[in-house]
Amino acid sequence: MISILNETRVSNCTIIVSTLEHADLSYLEVSLFFQLQFLKGGITVLQPQPIGVFPGAAGFFLLPPVPNADQFISLLLRGHFPDRWPENWRFFAAAIEGKSEDEVLTLLPEGPEAAYNRFILDPQTYTYTLAKEVLPDDFSLLLDAAAWRLKLFETPPPLGDASGEIRAFLLATQAYDAFQQKDWPTGLSLLSEAAATVENVSPVFSARLYAEYAATKQMLGDRGKETVEGYRKALSLLETSSFQEARAELWFQLGTVHQTGADGRKGSLLEAVRCYHEALKVYRKDTYPEEYATVHMNLALAYLAIPSLDRSAYLRTATAIQSLRESLRIFKKDKHPELWASATVNLANALQHVKSSHLEDNLWEAVALYEDVLEVRRSKDDPIAYARVLANQGNALAHLGAFSRAVPRLEEASQLFRKYGEHEAASAIEDVLAEIALKRKQAAVNEKMEQ
Repeated sequence: MISILNETRVSNCTIIVSTLEHADLSYLEVSLFFQLQFLKGGITVLQPQPIGVFPGAAGFFLLPPVPNADQFISLLLRGHFPDRWPENWRFFAAAIEGKSEDEVLTLLPEGPEAAYNRFILDPQTYTYTLAKEVLPDDFSLLLDAAAWRLKLFETPPPLGDASGEIRAFLLATQAYDAFQQKDWPTGLSLLSEAAATVENVSPVFSARLYAEYAATKQMLGDRGKETVEGYRKALSLLETSSFQEARAELWFQLGTVHQTGADGRKGSLLEAVRCYHEALKVYRKDTYPEEYATVHMNLALAYLAIPSLDRSAYLRTATAIQSLRESLRIFKKDKHPELWASATVNLANALQHVKSSHLEDNLWEAVALYEDVLEVRRSKDDPIAYARVLANQGNALAHLGAFSRAVPRLEEASQLFRKYGEHEAASAIEDVLAEIALKRKQAAVNEKMEQ
């Protein structure tokens, strides 16, 4: 799932960037070098390897040397596939396609890479030992790093003299170990170094590492320059890659960074809006319905949060209402109760405050929407959220002059707010109740005078 902003608060951001994910192709063709490292017994291994480029087991695999390997590797490092896979790389294609482990195993060619890849597919002590016997220093360290990630070792290996994508993989492994120990500064420093190390070698791998770096900082509550730059670096490296879905997710996450750190600043909120529109270029309703709906909900909230100090405020509110209605085409009460409730409450809130020639119609629609939400949100489950809905509905009813329906809702909301320490909210409701009482008294005086 991707993270959302709902109602008056921001939820914890859930970043889905796979553990392992481009520069200009012409640059790659000029700068990328390929070498064959001699193994024990004179056997050779290809470098660079596409480790960290693809999700799943393919992100760990080593590829054996094949004719014209440089042309094929250039494609893979950018997340693209060759028109025709070399015979000895069919196992890699099968892994990317999600074939079973047994099927991938049957396609493994002979050689030292096969010993390593068998360990990835079947991480046992004996498969590790067989691979260790045939791999040279750098690739032996890679094996140890994979063993740590697969929970066979308690500590990650040292860096040794490894370079390029292998060094980046080792650095990232040490970063994950630091994260497990809650040593966030060390982990972040290692992850940043890993991303920079492999940037000109394996751009997609570098992008994934920059994305993890930014996501971790965001998770820790950092919405500053380094977090933004991490996401932007990842987006730049993925620009011409095949991973456009990953770019959409990164645009979305970058939007949440700008939105949650905006503090009412128009510039930051407009930047969030731009990010969400970029995400919607990939997240279409027919292909990514839930992501599409979530982006539209955050987009609406960003528009609604922009200070209403110019003539375009009405247009922004109308656009926000349209986005919320679009979200509710996907989020349904029975399938997505919480997301549906958040979108519905936000739509009701927007309808209640938008300037319109159909103000009364909007208010009655808002009242009905709040009523729908109250069927899902119960006081015993989340009394504060329940009280907010009651208060908003009571406010709408008060604007409509339906005081007899508004007062009991407002009184219940006030009591809940007082009970759970939300005294400022309770005081605001009590002010509304006092205003209603004054209007009722004035209406009674006017009626008496007319008699």
